[in-house]
Amino acid sequence: MATTQKEATRPGQFAQVAAVRRENVSASAAADWGVSPAAEDLQRKNLTSLIRPDPASKATAKGIQIMLRAETKHPLEPLSAAEISIAVATVRAAGATPELRDSMRFIEVVLLEPDKYVVALADAYFFPPFQPSLLPRTRGAPAVPTKLPPRRARLVVYNKRSNETSVWIVELTEVHATTRGGHHRGKVISSTVIPDVQPPMDAAEYAECEAIVKDYPPFIEAMKKRGIDDMELVMVDPWCVGYHGEADAPSRRLAKPLIFCRIESDCPLENGYARPVEGIHVLVDMQNMVVVEFEDRKLVPLPPADPLRNYTPGETRGGVDRSDVKPLQIVQPEGPSFRISGNYVEWQKWNFRIGFTPREGLVIHSVAYVDGSRGRRPIAHRLSFVEMVVPYGDPNEPHYRKNAFDAGEDGLGKNAHSLKKGCDCLGYVKYFDAHFTNFTGGVETTENCVCLHEEDNGILWKHQDWRTGLTEVRRSRRLTVSFICTVANYEYGFYWHFYQDGKIEAEVKLTGILSLGALQPGEVRKYGTTIAPGLYAPVHQHFFVARMDMAVDSKPGEMHNQVVEVNVRVEEPGNDNVHNNAFYAEETLLKSELEAMRDCDPSSARHWIIKNTRTVNRSGQLTGYKLVPGSNCLPLAGPEAKFLRRAAFLKHNLWVTPYARDEDFPGGEFPNQNPRAGEGLASWVKQNRSLEETNIVLWYVFGITHVPRLEDWPVMPVEHIGFVLQPHGFFNCSPAVDVPPNACEEDGKENDVKDKPASSGLIAKL
Repeated sequence: MATTQKEATRPGQFAQVAAVRRENVSASAAADWGVSPAAEDLQRKNLTSLIRPDPASKATAKGIQIMLRAETKHPLEPLSAAEISIAVATVRAAGATPELRDSMRFIEVVLLEPDKYVVALADAYFFPPFQPSLLPRTRGAPAVPTKLPPRRARLVVYNKRSNETSVWIVELTEVHATTRGGHHRGKVISSTVIPDVQPPMDAAEYAECEAIVKDYPPFIEAMKKRGIDDMELVMVDPWCVGYHGEADAPSRRLAKPLIFCRIESDCPLENGYARPVEGIHVLVDMQNMVVVEFEDRKLVPLPPADPLRNYTPGETRGGVDRSDVKPLQIVQPEGPSFRISGNYVEWQKWNFRIGFTPREGLVIHSVAYVDGSRGRRPIAHRLSFVEMVVPYGDPNEPHYRKNAFDAGEDGLGKNAHSLKKGCDCLGYVKYFDAHFTNFTGGVETTENCVCLHEEDNGILWKHQDWRTGLTEVRRSRRLTVSFICTVANYEYGFYWHFYQDGKIEAEVKLTGILSLGALQPGEVRKYGTTIAPGLYAPVHQHFFVARMDMAVDSKPGEMHNQVVEVNVRVEEPGNDNVHNNAFYAEETLLKSELEAMRDCDPSSARHWIIKNTRTVNRSGQLTGYKLVPGSNCLPLAGPEAKFLRRAAFLKHNLWVTPYARDEDFPGGEFPNQNPRAGEGLASWVKQNRSLEETNIVLWYVFGITHVPRLEDWPVMPVEHIGFVLQPHGFFNCSPAVDVPPNACEEDGKENDVKDKPASSGLIAKL
């Protein structure tokens, strides 16, 4: 973890406490905290043993229990590099033979997030926000424990020898013990082989695939036919094959590469995506790293060198960069308004925890708002982007197979990169590092992976009294948490913005380089845009899925949320609408999962409100948060489209489910080469579980249809897409009304820009 300018941690505020107040916790609370019926008895036993007071603990006459040892890691804190090493060593040591151990490849090692009651216990007594009221209490129940249960890691392991995928659960022991020879490797809790799946691909596999294709004699010969003798110019981008039929079954680990060719071998920033190589079919067995299919099907000439192909300084259009951009600096002389303790963040009455996984990237945990005398009010337990799908609309080879699941097949977090102050983030920045396992089990760290900073966001609110001339105006400030990943040619920035008016905005920024195709001389395709001679960009869509485990005004164990859909209706002409101007908002309760498969409808200003059925505001209305859609779309594909077998969740913009452990990813955990149609969200909702007064999980699917422009070349300016979670009756009045005014210049002229004569060149042109 790194910080710029000055360490942003709140001094001494969150020192680990040596004493906690004695509280009672019901031993039956495990069942109330979302435990499945099959595991209820076991959870109850575990909870009872967990909260049994330590015989060696001391208590005063006032009931103050002294903790013997302070906890050092919150249950939701991402795994450290040392913990990842322990988990990998534990699994590797469990291999029965040297051959088995050598064949292990580590796809991901992540924190096994504990049940919600463990998080509540930690937040109540061990870590900020130190809120004992988070836990239900009954008289005579066991006392608060002196320590939390051990942390656990979850590993996805691919066996390169047997082509099997397994999931391991490892209980972690004291991490500092690794410095004494690594004898404490942890304990294997379970190991399960998952049949008929392929886990995500790894960067090491991609690099090896590129090497073996470039060394394959028939491929070298095919490139010579296209005038390419230097294999250093060739770029091989492996893509997962998806699932189009039995030939793509997960019994083999397959990749179907796309081929590109640079023009200059001595230019490391040459835009190689400007010259796609078409007509060559290559299929690679990624388990054994051999080419299993090769065919030079059609000789398509390489597109000529486009003089506008590059985007690096000095090589852009005309070879001259702009020289009239003056420096713009963000200065906070007193430091930031946020406070940090580990991964815990406080800012403008908001508080939450930052997490990170190789698949999802940034995760926001335990989102709450401190609302005066009402205290800390929960809003969401967990927020993240869990999947994205990019289907292309060209039916020609190879583009019809381009329908990447960038989270499930590659990993958004694993493809995240280090952010640089002054470029990706401005101002007073707090960075968080991310730790991953590589393919062979080593630990890699992406420094400055997550960026936290404040941004000015224009006007928050303003009013001028025309009678008195008095004006009140407030600037809007937001706290932004973000990361950026690169998946082949595209970049995606993922942002969570927190506002002073209680609003949460989710935003995705799309940029990078278009994935192109080559054209025969004189050819024009209606499925894309010609952007240069012999070069075109196919139409495509980008879909993102946000998973929101909501907890509006709900403490752990409380199941008081439900969802209503709101549509604005025009009143029928008649006695209630004699002027034909009346319209009203109509609410409909979404009672079950099948009722809650919904689509956006801008014509009725459709939105959805998550309401707490037991908490009211001063008007007697149920408190809630509403999901306000931004621009959106649905798949532009026929119902039998092959990619929809694995992406059935794209068929609706909104899905709602009751919380269930292990229902984490809308296309199932392993979408790579998945032959099972509709696995994941589309199958779960067939249970048609009740959504009335329960733990609500929202799955919001939002997308953008990209018809490329010439202005998207050679690099695509950022496109924005997202949605908003907005308070709806959650507060008794605007929470932004108490934001203090800015110290504006009194006469408004301190930074007034003086008129300057136009340049002589411009005058001459005029």
